[in-house]
Amino acid sequence: MSVQYQITGTAASEIASSVESGVRSGHLAPGRTLPPVRKLAADLGVAPGTVAAAYRRLRERGVVETGGRAGTFVRERSAFTPAGTLTVPSGVLDLVSGEPDPDLLPDLDALKPRVEVTHGNYRDGGPCPDLLDLARDRLAADGVRGELTVTSGALDAFERGLAARLEPGDTVAVEEPTWSNGRDLLLSAGYQVVPVAIDGEGPLPAELRAALAAGARAFVLTSRGQNPTGAAVSAERAADLRAVLAARPGVFVIEDDHWAELSQTPLHFVADAAEHWMFVRSASKPYGPNLRCAVVAADPDTKARVQGRMAIGHGWVSCILQHFVIAAWTDPDAGARVAHAGRVYAERQAALRDALAARGIEVWGRSGLNVWIPVADETAAVVALRDAGYAVSPGRAFSFHGDQGIRISTARLAPGLAPAVADAVAAASGPAAPPV
Repeated sequence: MSVQYQITGTAASEIASSVESGVRSGHLAPGRTLPPVRKLAADLGVAPGTVAAAYRRLRERGVVETGGRAGTFVRERSAFTPAGTLTVPSGVLDLVSGEPDPDLLPDLDALKPRVEVTHGNYRDGGPCPDLLDLARDRLAADGVRGELTVTSGALDAFERGLAARLEPGDTVAVEEPTWSNGRDLLLSAGYQVVPVAIDGEGPLPAELRAALAAGARAFVLTSRGQNPTGAAVSAERAADLRAVLAARPGVFVIEDDHWAELSQTPLHFVADAAEHWMFVRSASKPYGPNLRCAVVAADPDTKARVQGRMAIGHGWVSCILQHFVIAAWTDPDAGARVAHAGRVYAERQAALRDALAARGIEVWGRSGLNVWIPVADETAAVVALRDAGYAVSPGRAFSFHGDQGIRISTARLAPGLAPAVADAVAAASGPAAPPV
């Protein structure tokens, strides 16, 4: 604990606010370990239960996490963590970021002549009819039907959908390991989160059934390209998940299909097995993070709530942005480039997967930009890989249980480098029990 910042307070709320202030100001940096409960209680002159309650509040809001014997420490990212830029040391290959490869993205500048730019007006703002028509056909080709609207990306859709159907304090079931940004959004919004274990074919039905029986009111899953594992929901798993959801008609389901146009595997739709549901397809992965626009299909009531709430808030997604999506979806060159990118990403992921398998390390990754590798000691593995010239993500950012693992992004990993990376992984730390 740094002497530059002293946690203060005599009540749980005051202690939690003091920690949040330290995180927000940067005095309590990501990864910083907080004092043990009994030590901080003694320092502040309060009961250990008061500090424990403060730490619990901080965990529920996604500010800190507990790593077993590692103690309680500030999360790498939370609603209170100052924004920053990932720094990868010179000479170290970035296998952390998980960003799309800029060299594989369509040229948005070339689409400008096809984009309709007008001043517009408040009366006529909203989802562009031409975009909804295109989206309706594209989604129907994958078996997705529902009422359509548009949001500012996937996380915006998640936040609006959950706010439309849940209350702060309600419990949401999410995949384990999971996309850390989505989990952090849930925690910062005041929802409780319960993990649902997954394998290479998606969430495990028995785990989902248990989470719903324990009171989860919503479930968030990823269709394809699951982050961090690369899992994709299979046809058989989708049928099993649909059966679980059909038995719980009050549950709200959000399905994230961010990998859609880039996927080499078919969609096996799950969400509409529930009475209230939302299916989200973002443009950011195939067309670039600046194109923060997502098409949402939902049941009529959910769509009306989301769009109505948006209308009295910031109004609608910029029509200029929507017209960029229309241009991208209707431009043959952009379509060909996205199809090519999907094949390249699959090749890169497969190269690392196969190289790891040749060294006795089995991973799930069959879709997306990442693979997840269970290891015996993730800290030792991350450090050893960095020393070998490869920056990877520690698993604690993605796991509720503190399972030891590392995430490797294959977005820019040339297939020819995969054997060397696999050698480094094998040497860095002995793998834990392989996924089953």
